[in-house]
Amino acid sequence: MSPQPSNSRSSYQKPWRSYPDQLAALVARGLVVNDHKAAQAFLAHVNYYRFSGYCLAFEQQRHQFSGGCTFEQIRSAYEFDMTLRDLVTEALEVLEVDFRTAMAYSFGEKHGAFGHTDPANFFSSFKHDDWLQRLRDEADRSSELFVEHFKAHYAQFPDLPIWMAMEVMSFGGLSKMFQGMLRDDQKAVARRYSVQPRDLVTILHHLVYIRNLCAHHSRLWDRIWSVKPTLPKGNSWQAPLLPSNDRLFSTLLLLYYLMRCCPTMNGFAKQWRDRLKQHLSQPPSIQHPFDRMGMPSNWDRHPGWK
Repeated sequence: MSPQPSNSRSSYQKPWRSYPDQLAALVARGLVVNDHKAAQAFLAHVNYYRFSGYCLAFEQQRHQFSGGCTFEQIRSAYEFDMTLRDLVTEALEVLEVDFRTAMAYSFGEKHGAFGHTDPANFFSSFKHDDWLQRLRDEADRSSELFVEHFKAHYAQFPDLPIWMAMEVMSFGGLSKMFQGMLRDDQKAVARRYSVQPRDLVTILHHLVYIRNLCAHHSRLWDRIWSVKPTLPKGNSWQAPLLPSNDRLFSTLLLLYYLMRCCPTMNGFAKQWRDRLKQHLSQPPSIQHPFDRMGMPSNWDRHPGWK
């Protein structure tokens, strides 16, 4: 049985649309389609509502495209975003692995293998029981060989030593753990990245948000972030060199900055920066595309790239 709408909301009545009808609706809004067969094939691959998110930057008002805007321009923006997501995902992988290692090492050194199971090692406001139960559930669901071996041989299961637990913990769980850790324990991790502990709390939360966007193949390039990071201190992280912390450019600089804090990944970070800058130099073909990404006019010479 479908849910009944509340009195304050109307009932959704829009009908299902075929691919030709979807395309016809776009044409009626002023979109120029040079190859209808190719456009319909693309809509058969990319859901209409995913595609419509990329239309927003090309509309002069809602559901009215700017004069001469073509389907191919919007498809190019979609493909630009695909490559961008790949680049962001690469950086996130480097950082997630590094955060897991840094936290497992420092927390385990101070509190031992099972110190994370003791609520006394966290702020009193931290919902430790809920967090630990989710971690135990993740261990129980895991089919990793090291988990199966531990389960077969040690009585503490589903609790795992922190250096094992860190490999089955979700990135969101890691972010919550760091937020709940005592200040001195946070400092031990934050020192590696030369940021304040309270700032790293917001950075990790932001990176989890970005990772989730990438995992769901969501639009990145012109999105306004709903979860914003606190940026490192210094003039290069302030306006006018960096207009805001709620757009793509601030996150890209932050990813590069954090990767450079991982000594073994410095070579990769510089190569990633060069590939990224090359990609950003060919943005979607709309007016002021760099503004939509939160990029100043001299973005390629920003001191954060050094």
